[in-house]
Amino acid sequence: MANDLTGAGRTHDDAAHWLFGDQLGPRFLTPDEDGPAPGTPVLMIEARSVLRRRRFHRAKAHLVLSAMRHRAAELGDRVRYIRAETYREGLREAVGRAPVTVHHPTSWAALRLVRSLEQVRVLPARGFLMPQDAFRAWADGHTGRLRQEDFYHWVRRAHDLLMDGGTPAGGRFNHDHDNREPPPKGARTLGAPRPYRPREDDIDAEVRADLDRLERDHGVRFVGRDGPRLFPATRREALAALRRFIDHRLAGFGPHENAVLAADPVMSHSLLSSSLNLGLLDPLEVVAAAEEAWRAGKAPVNSVEGFVRQVAGWREYVWQLYWYFGDDYRRRNALGHHAPLPPWFLELDADAVTARCLATVLAQVRDTGWTHHIPRLMVLGSHALQRGWDPRAVTDWFHRCFVDGYDWVMLPNVTGMSQYADGGLMTTKPYTSGGAYIHRMSDLCGGCAYRPGDRVGDRACPFTTGYWAFSHRHRALLAGNRRTSRAVQGLDRLGDLEEVLETDRCWDERPP
Repeated sequence: MANDLTGAGRTHDDAAHWLFGDQLGPRFLTPDEDGPAPGTPVLMIEARSVLRRRRFHRAKAHLVLSAMRHRAAELGDRVRYIRAETYREGLREAVGRAPVTVHHPTSWAALRLVRSLEQVRVLPARGFLMPQDAFRAWADGHTGRLRQEDFYHWVRRAHDLLMDGGTPAGGRFNHDHDNREPPPKGARTLGAPRPYRPREDDIDAEVRADLDRLERDHGVRFVGRDGPRLFPATRREALAALRRFIDHRLAGFGPHENAVLAADPVMSHSLLSSSLNLGLLDPLEVVAAAEEAWRAGKAPVNSVEGFVRQVAGWREYVWQLYWYFGDDYRRRNALGHHAPLPPWFLELDADAVTARCLATVLAQVRDTGWTHHIPRLMVLGSHALQRGWDPRAVTDWFHRCFVDGYDWVMLPNVTGMSQYADGGLMTTKPYTSGGAYIHRMSDLCGGCAYRPGDRVGDRACPFTTGYWAFSHRHRALLAGNRRTSRAVQGLDRLGDLEEVLETDRCWDERPP
C-alpha cells in the first residue's frame, strides 16, 4: 500500500518529496540539510502531456518511463506513483494542497512550474559538481569571453581531480593533442571490448505496451524505431555500465575519441550520458572511478583526462551556462537562419539520403536514439548550420531525438556550440567543415556517391559545397575572426565560386 501523502497538518519539515524523471539515483534522496529527511514519503508523476507536447524518439520515451517505473518499484511502499495528464493534476491527486519538496529541476519550464505552486519548496540542485551560485560568482568575475578551458581548470582544482598537489596529472590539464587520431587505416571497427547492454524485464514489456497504446488510441506520436532498450534504467544497471567502461574500455578511449567508423558507432565511448542525465550516476563518482583507474595503472592519462573533460569539463559547463545565460538564450539567432527542417530530417529518413556520412549517422539516431559527439557536431549539426536551418528547430530536434537529450543539455550544445546562434558567447568560431575533415576522421566517405574533394559536378560533396556556401553567406563575420579568416582567404581563391554556389543550392530542394 503506497503512502498517503495528503495528511492534514503536514508541514514543509515533514513534506513529501517529489522526484522528477531525471532525479532517479540515490543522491536525490540522500538526507542532509539540503535534502529530504530519512524515510520521507516520495511522489513521482508520469505526465502524459510531456509526450503530447513533443514528438520524442520512441527509444527515449521508453528509457525514461522504464527508469521511472523501475525506481518506483525499488522504493516500494515509500512512493506514490501517479499517472496523470499533467503534473498539476498528478500533484493534486497525490497530495492535494499538502506541502512538497523537490530538488531544483533541470529545465526552465519545470522550474517555472514548481515555483508557481505555493505548496512546493525547491531545494538546491543535485547531480552536478558545482553550485550554481559558485559558478555565477566565477563567471561574473571574468572579463571578456568565458572559456570552457578556464572553467575546467577551476573544477579540477576545486575537486582535486586528476591533480598531483597543484600540478595536473601528466604535467598538463589538456591532453587533446594525444586524442585526435583518425581511425586506424583499413579497420572496420576499433576492436574495443563490447559495452554493457541491459536486459529487458516485465517493466519494459509494460512500458512498450503502454507506448503502443498511447500511439494507437491517444494521438501520441513518436519518431525513430522501437527496439530493445540499450541503456541503463536502474542504478544497478548504470553501475554495471560504469564498471564495464572503466575496466575494459576507458584505456582505449582517448586516442580515437574524435574518430568515426560506420560499422562501429560506439567505438570506445562510455555510453554513460543517459545514465548521468537520468540521475542514476553522480558525476563525481564517475570521474573518481576514471581517476582511480589511472592511478592504478589501468588506463593512460590521455584517455582518462579526455573522459574526465567530457564529464567535469563539458557536461558541467553546459549545465551551468544553461542557467547563467537565461531562458531567453533559446531565442538567439545571430546568423539569421530561418529555414525549416525538411521532412526527411524530421522523420529520420536515412534511406532518403545519398551522402553516406549523413545517411549512416541519421540511421544510427533513427535506430538507437544515440550517436557520439563528433557525428552530432560535425555531421548532423554541421549540415544544419550549412543549410541555414532555424537553430531553435534544430535544438528541439536534438532534444527530442536523443536518449540523453534534455533542454539543459541541448540548448547550449546546439544553439551555442553547434549552430553558433549566440554569436560566439559559448565558442570562438562556428563548427563546420567541408568533406575533407569527415574523410580524414572517418571511413564514411568510402563507397559514397560523392567525393569529398569535389565542389562542382555530379559527385560534388554536399558538405564541401555547403562549407563554401556558408563561408560566402557569412563572409564578413568569418573574416573578422582570426580562427576563421583562412576560410575567407580560401573563398577568394576559388575561381568557380558561382558554380559551387549553384551546385549547393540543389540541396535546399532535396536530400543530399
